[in-house]
Amino acid sequence: MASAKLHLIKLSVGSESFESLTAWQSRPEAQGPDGLPRHVTRMWPRREADLLQGGSIYWVVQGLVQCRQRILRLDEVIRADGIRRCGIVLDPELIRTSTAPKRPFQGWRYLDPGDAPVDLPKARRNEEPLPADLSAALSDIGVI
Repeated sequence: MASAKLHLIKLSVGSESFESLTAWQSRPEAQGPDGLPRHVTRMWPRREADLLQGGSIYWVVQGLVQCRQRILRLDEVIRADGIRRCGIVLDPELIRTSTAPKRPFQGWRYLDPGDAPVDLPKARRNEEPLPADLSAALSDIGVI
């Protein structure tokens, strides 16, 4: 059976905004040896082949899905404790998406492409985002 594209969704713990996530990923401690941003997680995705078919990680910031990054590859990371971890290597470009409320959860989850928020049109990607509470309220009533 052929692989089908699949995404991940993950809380961006500690990020207060799209801009703070961008700033964090530009720091050396958020990058791998190749200078690309990566997120290190304990669990290795079992559906790796599906993720590498053009999948992205969708970031939840302050309770709202706000952006995504294309997943480039998965690298093995072994830290000082000797435990094998998964380094999700990401495209440096963060792409703003339509906002969608998301309740807190631990770790990451798979996200089917049909359930993923759509990218904002290129003309709107540099707009100042709505405040998180307003965006959530508009999303709840189906406006955005």
